[in-house]
Amino acid sequence: MPLKIAIVTDAWRPQINGVVTTIENTCRTLKDQGNDILMITPDQFYTVPCPSYPSIKLSIFCYPKVKRLLDNFAPDHIHIATEGPLGLAGRKYCLKRKLAFTTSFHTLFAEYINMRLKIPVAWGYRLLHWFHKPASRIMIATAQVETDLSNRGFNKAQFVRWSRGVDADRFKPRAKDFLAYPRPISMYVGRVAVEKNLDAFLTLSIPGTKVVVGDGPQLNKLKKHFPDVVFAGFETGEKLAKTMAAADVFVFPSRTDTFGIVMLDALACGVPVAAFPIQGPLDVLMDNLTGCMRENLQAAFYGALALNSEDCRQQALKYSWQNCSAQFLNNLVPVS
Repeated sequence: MPLKIAIVTDAWRPQINGVVTTIENTCRTLKDQGNDILMITPDQFYTVPCPSYPSIKLSIFCYPKVKRLLDNFAPDHIHIATEGPLGLAGRKYCLKRKLAFTTSFHTLFAEYINMRLKIPVAWGYRLLHWFHKPASRIMIATAQVETDLSNRGFNKAQFVRWSRGVDADRFKPRAKDFLAYPRPISMYVGRVAVEKNLDAFLTLSIPGTKVVVGDGPQLNKLKKHFPDVVFAGFETGEKLAKTMAAADVFVFPSRTDTFGIVMLDALACGVPVAAFPIQGPLDVLMDNLTGCMRENLQAAFYGALALNSEDCRQQALKYSWQNCSAQFLNNLVPVS
C-alpha cells in the first residue's frame, strides 16, 4: 500500500550539496514506487539570507504554514531532515500533537557555526542534542559519525543507518581530453566556503593544474589569493560529469563533512581521491586502493595519483540510490 510521507528540510534547491542530492534522489525513488511525498521546503515560505552565507535562505514565520500543510496532508510518516527553521517548526508540530517522527544528521552544524560565528562547539552540540532527542530514530550515514555523536552524549539506541548513492550512469569514466590543462589535474568540486578547508588543497606544492568547480562565499577571496588555480564556476549535469571524469585526482580537503557524496561521484568516474583520514573519507574510501588518506594531504595526492581507475569505479558501483531509499523507508516510523 502506498505511504504518505512528509519530509521537512531547510536544505533545498537552488542549493546543490550532499543533503539536497540525497533528499532529491530518495524522494524520486519513493515516488517512482508509488508513494505520496509531501516536501516542505524553503521555496514555499518567506525567507531571509543566512548570515555569512547569503545564498542559503532561512524561512521565517513558518510554523502556521507548516502546521497547515501537515494537517491537510495527514501523513503516515514525518521525517525532519535538518535543524533549521523549518526543521524546528516540524519538530514543534510533532511534539504538540504527540506524533512520532524521525530526524537525520547530515551536517557538522556545531563546527560550521564555530568557524563562521565563533560560537563554541559545545554549545552547538547541546542544541543538536536537544533537537534530536525526541526523535524515534536518528538517521546517520556512517559509523564514524555515529561513534562521534555517541561520545558526545547522544543516545546510540536511536541511531539507524542511512547511506548514500551515486548515479553511475552519469558519473562514469570518460575522455580525459575534455579538459586541456597541464597534467596531472587535481580537482575539487563543491561549495567554495570556509568549512570546506580549501586552503589545504590550494596551498599544496604539486605539479599540473588545480581546478575548483563550484561557487560560494569564499570564491572571490580565493581567486585573488590563488591566481594560478582554475576556478571553473558552478557546473551541473553532463558538463559536471565530463569535467570530473577528466581529472586525475579528486582532492577532498574538508574536515567537517559527515559523508561526502561527491567522493562517490569521483570514484564512479574512475578518479581516485586524496583526503584526510577523518569521518567521511574513512567510511567511503578504501585506503591505497580507491583513495589515499593521509594527514599530509600532499602525500595523499601522490598516493592517489598512482591508484587504479577501475578499482575506483567498482567501489562506487556498490552504492545506489535504490538501496539508499530502501534504507530510508525502513527507518521511518508511523506517526501514531
